[in-house]
Amino acid sequence: MKAVVVHGPNDLRIDELPEPVAGPGEVVLDVEWGGICGSDLSYWRHGASGTAQLKSPLVLGHEVAGRIARLGDGVEHLDVGQPVTVHPAELVGDGSMPARLQGRTNLYPQVRYFGSAAFDPHTDGGFSERKLVRAAQIRPLPDGVDTLRGALAEPLAVAMHAVSRAGNLAGRDLLVNGAGPIGSLVVAAAKYAGARTVIATDINDASLRIAKAMGADEVLNVSGGRTLPEDMELVFEATGIPAVLGGVLRATARGGTIVQVGNLPGAPALAALGDLVTREITWIGSYRFVDEITDALRAMADGLDVSPVITHRFGIDQAAEAMQTAADPTADSSKVMLRLSRS
Repeated sequence: MKAVVVHGPNDLRIDELPEPVAGPGEVVLDVEWGGICGSDLSYWRHGASGTAQLKSPLVLGHEVAGRIARLGDGVEHLDVGQPVTVHPAELVGDGSMPARLQGRTNLYPQVRYFGSAAFDPHTDGGFSERKLVRAAQIRPLPDGVDTLRGALAEPLAVAMHAVSRAGNLAGRDLLVNGAGPIGSLVVAAAKYAGARTVIATDINDASLRIAKAMGADEVLNVSGGRTLPEDMELVFEATGIPAVLGGVLRATARGGTIVQVGNLPGAPALAALGDLVTREITWIGSYRFVDEITDALRAMADGLDVSPVITHRFGIDQAAEAMQTAADPTADSSKVMLRLSRS
């Protein structure tokens, strides 16, 4: 079967891999769609994502959906041909956590994640024609949600987790700084959660058009030195760029809250942070998700439309072109999708 495999920096190949065989408690998935994420781009461009260094070839992809092709022994409540997506996280060990972290499995210290080099051997992802998956990680798609949109349940879950970190959004006004795929999904998740007004900011008009289509009440291009709106009680920072943090803190109202959903670099970086103290701002981190992928599927079935974030579609043999498009700031791309098989 074909798979999208990164062998090193700028070394992406379509490899032929052995067909997977379902063991007890496992299923084989015919993967139909996969969404390209920033971590996929980082492995391709740099051979690393955060602190995870590529030591051997890695199948990319953790945003995937498809149909069940085969069931292993002991798998119940799933059917061949059923459309599903995948929760890409698997806890390593007994899963026990201190009482203060009960239920927050996204903070478990050792997690294997699809398409990640954090462990050696690495954890292959789902950018392949077929993928072996633990049945416990399967999430059936509800009626009315096709596999194209089902592949977006994972990034929508990231956005919904970030929204949940801010508490009850009903009737609140907020700012989303950064209208890339995650920022635009935060816009949609915030409106779904009852936010009264959502302002989205970015330096790219194409991204802002997507944020508008995802439900933003107002969009603002902040290129050329233009400043963010002032006195925002709640801000979602979705760029992960340290240089913008000073402006984000200044835009936040005294006593306000920032939810940091954009991944910040693991290396030292300059950022103006003085307002964090003098304005008594609460700065909250948001990392992946717990089981909000189930909530994301329910929201899509309930009418939350994620399709505006999809800008490009490529076949598996065009994976290199797809990655280049996703990485090119002039391509006006948001979520770039790969068609991996036609089950």
